[in-house]
Amino acid sequence: MEVTIRGRNVEVTDRLRAAAEEKVARLSRHHEGWEQAEVQFIEERNPRISAREVCEATLRGHGRIIRAKAASADSMTSLDKVVDKLEHQIDKLKSRLISRSHPKHHPVDSGPAVEDDDETATDEQGPPRIVKTKQFDMKPMTPEEAALQMDVLGHDFYLFNNTDGVAAVVYRRNDGDIGLIEAS
Repeated sequence: MEVTIRGRNVEVTDRLRAAAEEKVARLSRHHEGWEQAEVQFIEERNPRISAREVCEATLRGHGRIIRAKAASADSMTSLDKVVDKLEHQIDKLKSRLISRSHPKHHPVDSGPAVEDDDETATDEQGPPRIVKTKQFDMKPMTPEEAALQMDVLGHDFYLFNNTDGVAAVVYRRNDGDIGLIEAS
């Protein structure tokens, strides 16, 4: 697995880098097939925030993306929390994939989520502006698979190509159900 480690507003020490590489690599040994991992350490600059050390991690593989974020008073604790969250999400994904392949034994519960953490801001002097752009590969999938991916990522919508190659979006409705928008 290719592991990328970065720091924003914080210098990533050799000890922290080695710990992050070791813990993320351990995840890939226990849960095979993840191709790429990105770990980012961020220090919040607001002195009133006690949990100033933030760790964000993203795993890519199997045509899926899993993301986790945690904050605490020190970077090592944040890293441990993120690894625990990632492991929980991987286990959740595996159990949902298994239950989908054995529907008589395990009823499927499609849930929410999507592939994007946007840092949005509005300009008080004018209309909102685009402050972040994301690009990602889209593999063809069914709406059910897209709903599962949306749930795993913890987002409210998910853009995907359906199995016919047509762009579509699944989204979490206010009533808790999932909606589907397909291009014609």
